[in-house]
Amino acid sequence: MLQNYLKIALRNLVKNKVYSFINIAGLAVGMAVAMLIGLWMIDELSANKHHKNFDSVYQVMMHQTFDGHRGSQTALPYPMGEELRTKYPDFKAVAMCDWGSDHSLVMGNQKFSKFGHYLGEQGVDMFSLNILKGDKNPLKDPTSIVLTEELATTLFGNQDPIGKVLKMDNVVDLKVTAVVGKQPKNATLQFDYLLPWDLQIKVLDYIKNQQDAWGSNSFQVYVQLKDGVNPEKTNTNIKNIVLNHAKDDKLMQTSIKPQVFLHPMAKWRLYGDFTDGINTGGFIKYVKLFGIFGLIVLLIACINFMNLSTARSEKRAKEVGVRKAMGSDRGQLIGQFLSESLVISFIALALALILVELILPSFNKLTDKEVSLQLANPLFWGIMLIFTMFTGLLAGSYPALYLSSFNPVRVLKGTIRLGKNASLPRQVLVVLQFSFSIALMIGTVIIYQQIQHGKNRPIGFDSKGLISVFSSSDLIKNYDPLRTELLASGAVSSICKSSCPPYQTWSNNRGWSWKGSKPEDESALFNIIASDYDYTKTVGIKLKAGRDFSREFASDSSGVILNEAAVKRMGLKEPIGEMVKGMGKSLKVIGVMPNMQMDSPFEVIRPTVIIFAKDWVNLICVRMNPNVSASAAIKKMTPIFDKYNPGFPFDYQFTDEQYAKKFNYLELIGNLSLAVAFLAIFISCLGLFGLASFMAEQRTKEIGVRKVLGATVLNITTLLSKDFLKLVIISIVIASPIAYFTMKNWLQDYDYRIEIGAGVFIIVMVVAIVIALSTVSYQAIKAGLANPVKSLRTE
Repeated sequence: MLQNYLKIALRNLVKNKVYSFINIAGLAVGMAVAMLIGLWMIDELSANKHHKNFDSVYQVMMHQTFDGHRGSQTALPYPMGEELRTKYPDFKAVAMCDWGSDHSLVMGNQKFSKFGHYLGEQGVDMFSLNILKGDKNPLKDPTSIVLTEELATTLFGNQDPIGKVLKMDNVVDLKVTAVVGKQPKNATLQFDYLLPWDLQIKVLDYIKNQQDAWGSNSFQVYVQLKDGVNPEKTNTNIKNIVLNHAKDDKLMQTSIKPQVFLHPMAKWRLYGDFTDGINTGGFIKYVKLFGIFGLIVLLIACINFMNLSTARSEKRAKEVGVRKAMGSDRGQLIGQFLSESLVISFIALALALILVELILPSFNKLTDKEVSLQLANPLFWGIMLIFTMFTGLLAGSYPALYLSSFNPVRVLKGTIRLGKNASLPRQVLVVLQFSFSIALMIGTVIIYQQIQHGKNRPIGFDSKGLISVFSSSDLIKNYDPLRTELLASGAVSSICKSSCPPYQTWSNNRGWSWKGSKPEDESALFNIIASDYDYTKTVGIKLKAGRDFSREFASDSSGVILNEAAVKRMGLKEPIGEMVKGMGKSLKVIGVMPNMQMDSPFEVIRPTVIIFAKDWVNLICVRMNPNVSASAAIKKMTPIFDKYNPGFPFDYQFTDEQYAKKFNYLELIGNLSLAVAFLAIFISCLGLFGLASFMAEQRTKEIGVRKVLGATVLNITTLLSKDFLKLVIISIVIASPIAYFTMKNWLQDYDYRIEIGAGVFIIVMVVAIVIALSTVSYQAIKAGLANPVKSLRTE
């Protein structure tokens, strides 16, 4: 019987080539989209699960209240690690970790700038790093370094790297103690190398002042709980650690109220958002959303199959009647039609796998992933089997139930007629298809409008022609001659030191006061930029009032420049000349600058101050001469930097490129939405094309009669198109309010956001109608141009 079902299914496929192609192509595209989204979701959901200690590792975090807002942060005091390790028995391991940075690694004549972390000794086992060769406890020696296999090959080729010595930052010699496997791309801890935590004391002067500084939060702490320890109980035990070390700080006790807690590894990637101290989710909302999108696209493809199968029901009605008359029961007929659906699904699966394999390189580039089809994994094929059978049964269920319900007597007598009532389910399904597709189109347009809204927001400085170079001890020591030669080269118009790049804040603090301020105002956080001379000139800031720090005024070492948000927060009407207190001293306001976009371009701009500090240098900002091309300027600067910074390659970052990365997250969502919306509308139009083709075929004689009676091609096109146009308009009416309220809710996550206007709905409506008419009109015009003699010859 199964063999018979298969034969009939294949015969029907060959007999109806056009409709078979539309069904298979639609299902294949839908299945390919669902597979790609599924691979992306699996990668997101499996983040960090390669760690053997996945269920017992936590990041230590802290809630604090500043200026009435309860926030949550991963930055913690330096002594936190030692406190947890020595005074709390719940922990099997504790590892401090920095935020990661680029360092110079020199091997012979080779210089490389690579990214790495300072990590506590117990971190290697905690993160279950795969040690390929070398010491099993490789960070115990404060002058050791752990390399990834990729970096070890880059530095040493085929030589054994263990025991080899590298020079880091032209300051310290480090011995390679281990080589580890590269972390998966979806792992939180990413690095080219790891450095011992205690090495910082030797190479970073400021660390010496941090060892007992409970009020300075600049480091990360990871812990592993012992087996059987209840994390909630541990949270209760550790929540007041910082508060207990700030008993003399009235503001900490009454207003800021720091509370330490554990955040499990399982939530690091997808549940990183906190609101008023409560974990409110994170990127998981997009994982769920695109999971729904994948099912919707698959459903749209299945609807195509349902529509075309039921639309052609009259052509198979006699087949059903004969089979029933010869003794087939309804269950056997359902089995036959479902088997046909499954055959199409498995053919579509083969085509979908080919499509996915071809698209994966571009998809990985788009999503910054390294996902692949696990063709050698039996589990993969088991999932594909279930997935394909689900798709086949979903697509074939309605046609099977519908076709098998025909009355054999009425069918064989020729009295069965499938009128408007029979077409109603198809119309409902078409409306459902286009409603989904149009809602996706509206959502995608709004996402891109929001991205453009952020890009059009004034950034407060000139990002063009501005580069940043991370500082080193040699650059700081040789800054004056470096500056002189760069300016003399003609490639540079201005240069300055800074504690952070113009597009990002690396430091903030509280405790600021001003004329008329209240004690509770000291809990307000102010972003800090430390610089010396020429900062506003180099970065391209046009001051609103006052001036920059000047070599002509010795008193400028006690000066401060405020941004507009800081002036507003302090309530200063005439800020120039006012005295404010912060950073442990009194400072005179000498300038007011516009608000700079240093955090998210969709957030409220924070109060920011620029203080004068010659020795707080993390990087050097360079304004290239606008009359010299960027490539020529870089070429002139390279030997000068090599001369004064010999232990480092000349590694620089263009500010405009770095600022553009702020939009990567939203652009990823927008690009994925665009791809899904395009494919959804493509599949919907594929089905619409099939239905239009069938309707034109079904009404061939009617069209012939109308043409004989004088109907024009335009009359015929209008006749065949208007019914489909009505369905598309109904879809627009249904999709628009759903998309509006959904996207309005999504926009609430952004402080700086667009207002959804009528324009987006009008644009999508016009596009949807044009696409639908273009799809249907081809068949309508073809029918209108047909010779009526041929269609009426049999009458």
